[in-house]
Amino acid sequence: MKKVLIDCDPGIDDALALALAAGSADSLDLVGVTTVGGNVDLELTTANALALRDFLQLGDVPVTPGSAGALLRRTVRATVHGTTGLGDVVLPVPARGPSEGHAVDFIVETLKAAPGEITLVAVGPLSNVALAVRREPRVVEWARDLVIMGGSYTRGNHNPAAEFNMLADPEAAAIVFEAGWTVTMLGLDVTLKAAVNSAVLDRMRPLGRLADLLVPAAQFYGTVTAEGGPAIHDACAVAYVLDPALFTCVPAVVNVETAGEFTRGMTVTDFKVAGREPNALVATAVDVPAFWDLVIGAYEKLATRLG
Repeated sequence: MKKVLIDCDPGIDDALALALAAGSADSLDLVGVTTVGGNVDLELTTANALALRDFLQLGDVPVTPGSAGALLRRTVRATVHGTTGLGDVVLPVPARGPSEGHAVDFIVETLKAAPGEITLVAVGPLSNVALAVRREPRVVEWARDLVIMGGSYTRGNHNPAAEFNMLADPEAAAIVFEAGWTVTMLGLDVTLKAAVNSAVLDRMRPLGRLADLLVPAAQFYGTVTAEGGPAIHDACAVAYVLDPALFTCVPAVVNVETAGEFTRGMTVTDFKVAGREPNALVATAVDVPAFWDLVIGAYEKLATRLG
């Protein structure tokens, strides 16, 4: 049983990542969800996380809100998640509110209470994680691993150079990569390969109530065809925790550009470490059929539970 704490900004693909975690309850122990402003404003990301906790039957998993925006820069929001952040998905109003306190405190105290046991999975801007590192540098030692969805060594998506999570708070990302741990980076180079095609969508359609979330979410980013379709980026980070063998990861030195006029938020990745200590494991390939078998298998288990 692997313990995970998910820091997120739901967000369509965050919702599908949380569904993957919920469907993997036999191998993942979700100890908490923290929220950050990112895809949409913090009020909405938190409301979505609370609604997903109820819909996915995550029980008493605490949901704790955190940073509303970037540490230093103006707010950047995604435009592909719709007005609420969940596209065309409408979930019931959550029965319970968030936990008291701040996500940064929750991250620090949760990792402190179980050093070496909990993998921190961050699939939004890294504002909360950076502040946790600044508040208590020992979180770097206490975390079993840090797995992020973000960055790229080849391209951007919010602009030609930068992936959205990095661009939304580049200073925070720089703090995180420079903190002294090894960041496992699942970037666009692999997440764009884990795309929903018509065959994958057909495997989602029979999944009862869960299909009411999966199918419209999977289609909202763009058209699904037999050849390909939208990627569900954040689910890759959870899939990595479940089965690292799905991905090929290469040690690298990653620096985050914070000053460039056209390259701010770029994850500058050097695989030729030349005697330097790598600060990242960068995913370069993914076994797509095996990835979808794992994801759909977990969704099928969850669908059985939800009815």
